[in-house]
Amino acid sequence: MPERSNVAIVHDHLLHLGGSERVILSMHRAFPEAPVYTAFFDTRRTFPELEGLDIRPLPINRVRLFHRNHRLAFPFLAAAFQRLQIDADVTLCSSSGWAHGTRSRGQKIVYCYSPANWLYRAHQYVGAKDIAGRVALGLFRRRLTKWDQAAAASADRYLTTSTAVQDRIRSIYGIEATVLPPPPPLDPAGPRAPVEGLSPGYFLNISRLVPHKNVDVLVRTFEELADQRLVVVGSGPIEDSLKKIAPRNVTFLGLVTDSQLRWLYANCSALISASYEDFGLTPLEAASFGRPSIVLRWGGFLDTVIDGTTGFFFERPEPDDIISAIKKMLASNIQEISLIEQAGRFSEENFIQHLRAAVRIP
Repeated sequence: MPERSNVAIVHDHLLHLGGSERVILSMHRAFPEAPVYTAFFDTRRTFPELEGLDIRPLPINRVRLFHRNHRLAFPFLAAAFQRLQIDADVTLCSSSGWAHGTRSRGQKIVYCYSPANWLYRAHQYVGAKDIAGRVALGLFRRRLTKWDQAAAASADRYLTTSTAVQDRIRSIYGIEATVLPPPPPLDPAGPRAPVEGLSPGYFLNISRLVPHKNVDVLVRTFEELADQRLVVVGSGPIEDSLKKIAPRNVTFLGLVTDSQLRWLYANCSALISASYEDFGLTPLEAASFGRPSIVLRWGGFLDTVIDGTTGFFFERPEPDDIISAIKKMLASNIQEISLIEQAGRFSEENFIQHLRAAVRIP
């Protein structure tokens, strides 16, 4: 067994270029000596900066099939994390449904992105075409719900990303979590690499291409906005189906580098998202480049977008509502200084300072 450490970090899996994976990088900057335990780790599919960390995958990582579709592992992940026992003064679990089941010989603090969406918001999380996800959930939901509730109760303290998730944790677990928003990870001062074939003035969507992100709604919206362009950054299981229904004024870029992403933010008219987000990260990134956002009035966006000052809300993920919000934005005069100030309230420095204060090592 590895020698005892002051802080250990546990994360669900490291298979994507997503917000929670970037949070792991910030957590590790707060605790540079901390090992990171995770179910799956694939250096080809996530941020290259993670490769230099002390990453300790669980034995289930050897099943390569689960790397391609981690939802196939649903019946096995609860047991995989329950068998993991960390010998550290503080175990910091970065969790949206699995890592919080880890056992710790010391204090256990959970940084919860959301109570498991696949249990408590399955109608949004599991798409109609996700047969594997639906079958796994149908067979194991009752058992996993019991396990999830016990895992949450085993924590000494809960932290979370937004007031919306704080309310959900209170409702589902009866736990009072402390809100600690994660930082926007993209530094606007870094290098910028133009994306060939694009001219400034497009609307930008950055998202994993999965059902609950509602990118299909945005695609349908821009069918009715022939004089505007939508640029979509991201990949996922519904990418091919989205491309089949997309009009000519919708461009899919797939995965891009950070340098390209900076250029995309700096040259867009606005960020746009119809997603059900637990934390509204991309509007903060857009604001750091002086760009407003047009987003669904839901969840974490309520904490990170100020209506009429840093962006505009629409009420439903429907084309008519989105078009109305776009027209408001185009007629507005949002001040760049307001956007920069809003982004500054969510700095990594603040996140690290408050995380270290929360993780009091005995």
